[in-house]
Amino acid sequence: MALDQTRPSYYQATCNDETRHPALTGEIKADVVVIGAGYTGLSAALELAEAGMDVVVLEAETVGYGASGRNGGHVCPDFNKSMSYLEKHIGRDMAQIAWDLGQETTRLVGERVEKYEIDCDLTWGYLHAADKKSHVEDLKAHRDEAAAWGYDGQTLIEGADLRARLGTERYHAALHDPRAGHLHPLNFCRGLARAATAAGARIFENSRVVTLETGEAGGTVRATTADGTVAADFMVLAGNAYLQETQPFLFRRLMPVGSYIVATEPLGDNMARELIRDREAVANMRHIVDYYRLSADNRMLYGGRATYSGLDPKDLAGFVRPRMLDVFPQLSESKIDYAWGGYIGITMDRMPHVGRLGQRCYFSQGYSGHGLALSNLCGKLLAEAIRGQQERFDVMAAVKHPIFPGGRFRTPLLSLGMLWYRLQDALA
Repeated sequence: MALDQTRPSYYQATCNDETRHPALTGEIKADVVVIGAGYTGLSAALELAEAGMDVVVLEAETVGYGASGRNGGHVCPDFNKSMSYLEKHIGRDMAQIAWDLGQETTRLVGERVEKYEIDCDLTWGYLHAADKKSHVEDLKAHRDEAAAWGYDGQTLIEGADLRARLGTERYHAALHDPRAGHLHPLNFCRGLARAATAAGARIFENSRVVTLETGEAGGTVRATTADGTVAADFMVLAGNAYLQETQPFLFRRLMPVGSYIVATEPLGDNMARELIRDREAVANMRHIVDYYRLSADNRMLYGGRATYSGLDPKDLAGFVRPRMLDVFPQLSESKIDYAWGGYIGITMDRMPHVGRLGQRCYFSQGYSGHGLALSNLCGKLLAEAIRGQQERFDVMAAVKHPIFPGGRFRTPLLSLGMLWYRLQDALA
């Protein structure tokens, strides 16, 4: 799981906060130790610190190094599964709470941007685009299900209206959702870190955890790095795909998936408006999703071509650019200024994996492409549970997650399975 970091990503090149935190040395104590300074960990740390608890965050690299600082910046509500799926698996009453949580995800992002004055180019508006005729019916079903649960704000756009909105002939229809949007993910993550430290949390960077004692047999939890130890009453595991095999129980239920993005040169106001008139974020409906948006300085940020093998492409720009040109051939002469990638965590059922190991160690992982907003909400739920408010946490923990089959061979098995989905995507 290593990508070439000799060239910065677009987000690193335009980050507005270069704050650095010291590495952990020696032995310290805290009420809560959080492993991972991404959205989940910082969200939990912020909530707990504001409640008056002593919180220490340990980050193996730097704040936002993982998916929280590399993702597409898409702020999406809800889950990666239908409400009918949730109702079947956890019952109507719990599904209603889950629905309410799904609505809170993007609202929480907006509230935090405003409350903590985070400069991250937050822009509302989202288009789910159907590039197959069969996907139009999927969009209608998604709209109708949301309306049945109480949200009727989504609008189906077709024909000339869609052509005026997106500068491509690729799509048959699109579903507009004003609850969703996009932002600069690394600036948002660094903003959460500022808010957490202002509330009293202590963040230690370049402090990779080498051993964990999760307190499953009772007693104090402990996280040890090469140069120090944190002993605490509670632990939060928030490394997601970057936690790797630190905790085997979690690793068996999570698969790291490579996701890659390119950023063009600045396109100018006229070209930007031609491509996405109202500056929404856009994603298609295929199994292997393409997702894109305009940056604040009018670059096209285009993501897609996920890998499931654990092997990264040598030429990231060459890997993603053909997908972009398939949608926007008018960008054929536009230079690619940045290309980068990272790992997201997926679960077998594509629902976030939230739970507890023993009585003192809480975790959340596996957002399966909906991580920006969901991870913020799940971090808040972990903080609620640690403070004794269990109801909303228990709803998410009620979803049972199967182990990825295959043991050491699970990665090639998943790659083979995803080949089937690629073939389905290729069929008209």
